Amino acid sequence: MTSPILFACADDVATITLNRPDKRNALNEAMWAGLADAVRRADAMAEAKIIVIRGAGGHFAAGADISEFATVYASRERGAEYSRIVAGGVSAVSGAAKPVIAMIEGACVGGGMAIALACDLRIASATAKCGITPAKLGIVYAFGDTKRLVDAVGPSKAKDIIFTGSIMDAAEAHTIGLVDEIHTPNTLENAVAAKCAAIAGNSQWSVRGTKEMVRLIMSGAASETRETSGKFLDAVEQADFKEGRAAFMEKRAPKFPYR
Repeated sequence: MTSPILFACADDVATITLNRPDKRNALNEAMWAGLADAVRRADAMAEAKIIVIRGAGGHFAAGADISEFATVYASRERGAEYSRIVAGGVSAVSGAAKPVIAMIEGACVGGGMAIALACDLRIASATAKCGITPAKLGIVYAFGDTKRLVDAVGPSKAKDIIFTGSIMDAAEAHTIGLVDEIHTPNTLENAVAAKCAAIAGNSQWSVRGTKEMVRLIMSGAASETRETSGKFLDAVEQADFKEGRAAFMEKRAPKFPYR
């Protein structure tokens, strides 16, 4: 049986592929659990500086697999267990220390959009179709997923997206801040590769420290703390800072040692 989650690592990039193309990568329970495992594996690999999540067959993910709902929501207890597994998959993405990029093609709906919102950057094909449709099923979008949506597009637009359950094209998604970049289908892979190369060429100590700083701000931190000032002082004691400073003075490209 083909694995519903594929994993590969090359050129500083760990690629996680949602792999049920016959179902437009509709997310079943095994995929949510497998996603969490794959992200943790990538986060722990010295070979990977960046994580890319994509879908097989021209789609990112068309949402949760509704054919499982009768089973996974058979009781309140079973529903709670399933919800923990789903939340674990999304939380692994949002909690990764390394930058995570969603490479979005085709359908990116519901649970697929939850995964994309948990990524640091969302780079989309012009073919992308984005939406969040729990109101069409009589369920409530999870708190963490809703917060990330509000953080991305603001409260009024977030309510509009969920209240209507409408599916928007890539241009509209980009206009409201749901995706960060749009590229043609033929240039999407190269654009994602170029973004990864740009990030990989910089100090990973700086990149990961900045990701943590933004996470603190989005969690409500509004002023400097001993923790945040400590991050700056930690950085200037690292080998990456010494290398960056030396490379600048010597007018050469830096070779940062931290991975």
